[in-house]
Order: sequence, then C-alpha cells, then structure tokens
Amino acid sequence: MRRANSLSRVRSAIEKDNKLTDPKSKDQARPAAAQLRRYLINVDSTSANQLFTDCLVVGAGVAGLRAAIEAAESLKVIVVCKGTLKDSNTWKAQGGIASVLDVADTFESHVADTLKTGCGLCDKSIVDLVVRRGPELVSQLLGWGAEFDRKDDHLDITLEGGHSHARIAHAHGDETGRIIAQTLVKQARRNPNIRVLEDFYVIDLLTDNDNKCVGLIGCGGRAGPQIIWAPNTILATGGAGRLYRETTNPEVATGDGIALAYRAGAVLRDLEFVQFHPTTLYIAGASRTLITETLRGEGAILLDNKGRRFMNDYHESGELAPRDVVSRAILSQMQKTKATHVYLDVRHFDKEFFANRFPLINELLNSFDIDIANDLIPVRPSAHYMVGGVKTDASAMTSVNNLYACGEVASTGLHGANRLGSNSLLEGLVFGQIAGRAVSQCTQAGAAQIDRPLIKYQIPHSDRTRLDTEDVRNSLRALMWRNVGITRTDRPLAEAREIIRFWQRYVMDKAFESPEGWECQNMLTVSLLMAQSAQQRRESRGTHFRRDFPDTDDKSFARHIELTR
Repeated sequence: MRRANSLSRVRSAIEKDNKLTDPKSKDQARPAAAQLRRYLINVDSTSANQLFTDCLVVGAGVAGLRAAIEAAESLKVIVVCKGTLKDSNTWKAQGGIASVLDVADTFESHVADTLKTGCGLCDKSIVDLVVRRGPELVSQLLGWGAEFDRKDDHLDITLEGGHSHARIAHAHGDETGRIIAQTLVKQARRNPNIRVLEDFYVIDLLTDNDNKCVGLIGCGGRAGPQIIWAPNTILATGGAGRLYRETTNPEVATGDGIALAYRAGAVLRDLEFVQFHPTTLYIAGASRTLITETLRGEGAILLDNKGRRFMNDYHESGELAPRDVVSRAILSQMQKTKATHVYLDVRHFDKEFFANRFPLINELLNSFDIDIANDLIPVRPSAHYMVGGVKTDASAMTSVNNLYACGEVASTGLHGANRLGSNSLLEGLVFGQIAGRAVSQCTQAGAAQIDRPLIKYQIPHSDRTRLDTEDVRNSLRALMWRNVGITRTDRPLAEAREIIRFWQRYVMDKAFESPEGWECQNMLTVSLLMAQSAQQRRESRGTHFRRDFPDTDDKSFARHIELTR
C-alpha cells in the first residue's frame, strides 16, 4: 500500500507539472529545463586552471591502466580516477580471467562459448580477436610479476558456468582482480610518462565544433574546475551497478562514463543488457558482497529455503548454467517459496581447502559467524555488470573523433546480450592494449594535433525547487531494481521513464558544485536511457527478460538498439 500511495503522489505531481508547462500534450510538455544540457557546469576555457598531455585516460581499472601502459611507451599520459586506485570493479573482482591456457582447450571452443552466451548479438570477429590475444596478455602479466595460482609447473585453471572447458586462471584464490590491478599499478608507477591523478571527478568531456574530443573538465580536491587538454582521450570508467539498490559494485560505479559520452554525442549501444550476478551474500542490513561463481564451478549447489536443490528444474546445466539463467531461476524460486533469498551449500567442501582456495570469502563468512561445515550461505542476485555501453569499433574508437573507450564502459561487440563469466578482465586487457596502441600510432602519425578551442558555456538560472540529491539517488536505485531489474514488463518500464523524467526536471536544470550532484545527474541520465532501451526491446534475450515477451524474436530484434544525443 505504501508503494502504491508513493507512486500515486509522484504521478499526481507529474500530471500537475505537465499541465503547468503545456496543457496540449504530455509528449510536448517537457519544459526546456528538462532537456539535456551539453555541459553540467559553466565552462570558460579562458579562465579555468589547465593541464596538457598527449593522452588522457579516464579510469584506473584493468582497461584504463593497460591502455595507459601501452600509450606511455611513446606518449605523455595522464590517468584520472574519481576515487583511489583501489576503487574499481577490477580491484574487487573475485573471479578469474578466462583464456585458452590448456593444451586440451582451443580458441574455437572459447569463441563458441562466448557466442552462445551472447545470444546472437556478439561480433564474431571481435570475439575471435579478444580470445586469440588472451594467452599472450596473461603471459605478459606473469612476466610483470602477477602471482597467479599454480599447480605443479603450470597455472591452476578451473571451470565456470557457460564454459565448455576449464580455462579460468585465478590469483590468490578469490583475489584475481586485486592482483591484476596491483601488477598494472606497479608497472604504471615505473613509467615516468604516466601521471596518476586520484580523487579527480570528471564532469564532462570537451568537444570542438568538428565533433572532436579535445579533453575534459573536472574537479580535484579544492582546486575548483580544471581543464585537461589532450589530442586523444580514452574512456575507461567502468560500470553502472550503483544505479540499482542491490549491487556488487563499489560506490564509484554510477555510470558516469556512459553519461559523459552521451552528452558529448557518442553512440550508445545495448543499454538494456545488465548482468545480475546470481550469488551475493544476503545479510539483512549489510552491503551485498559477491560470492564468486567459481564456488559453483568447484561443486557448490543451490538450495531453496526448504532445502531443495532446484537449478536442474530450470536448466540442464544446473548450477553451471549462464548467469542470467541462474539469476532468474533464483528469483523465481524465491517467489515460489516466498523467501528473501536462497542458499549456497558448500558443507561438503574441505574446510582447509576452502580457506586456502577462497581466503576473502572465508574471512567474510567468518565475520558473520557462518561456519561452512555446518551452515548454508544465504545468497540472492545483485546487479553486477553493464553489458552495453559506448559503441566502439575494433580499434576502440567511438563515434566521437579522438575519443576511445575500453572495458566495462564500452560496447565492443564481445559480449552481445550476455557476458560469459571471466571474459571481462580479458576484454579489459585486450581492448586496453588496443586503445593505448591506437592512440600512440595516431599521435606518431601526426594526426592528433589540436587547436584548443574557445569554449564558453553558461547554464541559465533555474527557479525550480531544489530536490535533495541523496533522496533522489536512493529512490532512483529502488525504482531501477523494481522496474528495470532482472525481469521486466512494459508498464513498469513506462512508469520508470515517467518518474525519472519528473526527477530530471528538478535536478538536470541545476548547476551543482560537488560530485554528489553531478553523479545524481549522470545516474538519472543513464537510468532513463536504460529504461528506454529495455522498453524498446520487446523480446527476451540474454540478460534482458521481458515477462510480457518471454520468447526471443530473431525476426525483429536480432540487432542492436543504439541511442545518441
């Protein structure tokens, strides 16, 4: 009843607002203030503090760091990240990196698994490119000192859901992301051509009149707005899990890169595809923490609240089915049994093996007094990975000149409608290298010289009420979880768009002076685009499941949905 009353109040306010602006038509009733501005703050390129570099990298996860290392072989590089180097999805990644590392495995098999999971929307040439470059880049990490787990004289590789062969390499058990990130950070620190700016919030990308990216404007510390000019910019800002109430992502993952690229005029693709990780620790009042699917690869099973194993009812591969299948199965079983969660059963694991193989998870469970020898692990799905993003070509170039994208923020064609487990770190390495090399070659060819344009942009004053951005963010995350979540239908998607537009009228017209406000504006922008894409795809495919259109429609939707400003 509370939710219905709340929604009724919002809709009444929406209708009132529409009548005040234009009584003729709802579609025509969006006031000018609700229209997306080019920049979130006032810009004056003649008075702002300024820095200069050959290559600018936004983001310091696996993709951004690998891009910086590659570009820095011949260029001066500045890397900016809005938190610290530890605040990334890469650093927190428990799972491993997928690559053909066993003589019994083949590139063709890895390609086939990726294509199957992508449900018809992968670019086969991109899949082949990424898969074939994987072993070389994993070997390079080893050469740089990455401590991958070994068994005798070779890497200790494991099996994961969706893979037909054991090909997942891990480091320190469930700390693969941290080990890879630390290895790349050390490599970057050794290079005098790389400068890292932490706690630097990128507000907007700067473009000239020829649709060319010429740098960015951002804010670091108390220095005020600062412009960094660069002939080439690489976007590697990561994901958008924080748009959802339930997520495995760190606080920085608010979809900023997608919003930056959208305002700059880049083409976005496949925003309806969001991967929900099936198993995150469910403890009331605690934040959601990933319980890696490697546990299921090692033999963990899922039980409902009645102690019944249920995955075989949903898929022939049981617990090793693709993530979207497992997430929907868990949600369905929770609804059937009227439960808030299900359980992961590892009671048959040897405790010493578990502690050595999964040290982070073991420590986490101990902190909640969960004894794996006797207790079940409560889990439920959470938003985990943004499959769609900024559209790129095979050289990581976006539709905006001199702007590249790699990693989770990008839509390269690798994942299609669903990401195969452990392909994300692989993609970050491969396309990070590709982006860095492309920028380096472009600069060496003399094609990256820029004239710094005069940019002056003034935001008009708004008399509209100022909403509390923290309240908007919390309400938005709840709305996205409820209406644009694991399963979707038309009316909730339409309501989500309507409510987000209403919030936008009171948020997007303001000029904020802090990251909290800019993040809120970015979150509203990306959430609306995601809801729009999800409503437009009237079928079920990969991570996008419509209860009102449960079948895959290859006749109408074996294609990408693209959006641009």
